[in-house]
Amino acid sequence: MKTMKLLILTCALSLNTFFAQADIENDTNFPILEGPYFGQKPPGLTPEVFAPGIVSVDGVYEGDVSFSPDLDEMYFSPTVNGHSYVYFSKLENKKWTKPKKANFTKGKISDEFGAIVSHSGKRIYFATYDPIAPLKIWYVNRFEDSWSDAILIDSPINNDDVVKPTEAKNGDLYYVNESKGKMYYAPNKNGKFPEVHEVGIAYGSVGFISPSQDFLLVEAHKENDKTKDKDIYVCFKKKDGTWSTPITLGNAANSNYRESGPTMTPDGKYLFFNRYDEESGNPNIYWVSTEIIHKLKKAYFKSNTI
Repeated sequence: MKTMKLLILTCALSLNTFFAQADIENDTNFPILEGPYFGQKPPGLTPEVFAPGIVSVDGVYEGDVSFSPDLDEMYFSPTVNGHSYVYFSKLENKKWTKPKKANFTKGKISDEFGAIVSHSGKRIYFATYDPIAPLKIWYVNRFEDSWSDAILIDSPINNDDVVKPTEAKNGDLYYVNESKGKMYYAPNKNGKFPEVHEVGIAYGSVGFISPSQDFLLVEAHKENDKTKDKDIYVCFKKKDGTWSTPITLGNAANSNYRESGPTMTPDGKYLFFNRYDEESGNPNIYWVSTEIIHKLKKAYFKSNTI
């Protein structure tokens, strides 16, 4: 339960500045946003705050940005009055709608978070937490203008406490097994997940798998870190099918603050993560070009023959 305790702690950061102070759903001055990526100018090799004042709100914990395959829907998870919810926005008539709560479980579960749109665009996976219920992974089927009732995944995945679902392009599901404190994955068998396996990385958790499963992004504690902060690392799939030791993304993404919760756009172009500035007390979502990962991959395989 270490990760869940951390999630609760980070969520509690928002209690000092309620999301209601910047309530997007009731914001009459919501700007006109056009174009892909929620109308935001894409970053280069230097991380930038994503949608400041709209998605990234000072004093509020947000994370888990996910776009649909066509980049016409966006999901993210802010904390509202101490509870985590999934918010979404759609590109309609070439303009992004004002984000509003998805409410997949229709209030049956207190917290929903970590929504990720499948590569087919037909499912949205997400995790839940409730004081009287364990951590589980669910999904909804995506329809043209709505989604189905929430469906608890009928799989050994949910035999333990689990969070942070992330999907490869072939439908394999990766996630964090909170009960065991490790990354696991479940091979896709015609839309079902009858078996689960440990990913087998040296360390790291709360990961995000690349579409082709050639690399896995994770968060892990920094070396010699007295503040117990974390950084973003990458593990590359080697030719023998095993994973490399986690490699830090370095100054290209990490800082003296805490970086966590990596995700990527479905086109593979941009990395998202949360950065918690301990000095100001502000956690915000940042994004940066995935070229920083490709450079590391090229350097890694140039110096390793396996």
